[in-house]
Amino acid sequence: MIPARSARGTGVRRALLGRAGSGQAASDDLIVTELYRQYHQRLMSFVLRLTAGDRQQAEDVVQETMVRAWRQASRLDLGGESLMPWLATVARRIVIDERRRKLARPAETGDGMVERASVEDETEDLLRRVTIAEALQALSPAHREVLNETILRDRTVNEAAEILGIPVGTVKSRVYYALRALRLVLAERGMLA
Repeated sequence: MIPARSARGTGVRRALLGRAGSGQAASDDLIVTELYRQYHQRLMSFVLRLTAGDRQQAEDVVQETMVRAWRQASRLDLGGESLMPWLATVARRIVIDERRRKLARPAETGDGMVERASVEDETEDLLRRVTIAEALQALSPAHREVLNETILRDRTVNEAAEILGIPVGTVKSRVYYALRALRLVLAERGMLA
């Protein structure tokens, strides 16, 4: 009578030998089927312990292990009694690599964080600023200077007059005409209705 351990590995060995001998695509399906049939349950139990019971992660690891076994089929030791030690080693390395990858990147946020997050499109605001800056350049230097002091630097008419060295009345009239000219320039550029 053949020992139970040896009997488990014979189907995969036959499939691997068939693959090596014939090189047919049908044997690839047979190899994967035999690997899953013979090792899936034991490998799944092993990987569940490695992943602290995370069934979804364990299933992913088992699947990746089987894919790697299929890719390395020509290199596997067919004389051994079982492929389980090799499969367990591959699965353990996959779990370790996943942990390292998770530690190397920032923590993932939950769905609640994403739902509360809002992304504002600042393109309109940027275009508005560029258009206003260009419109200010179209004004005379005196008008630009008075708007810079009163509106952009938020100074009173009296403070602007003192800084610019001109009378308060001149500042008031320049602000009036500068704003009027600015409205015309902005209207020409489609900023005002």
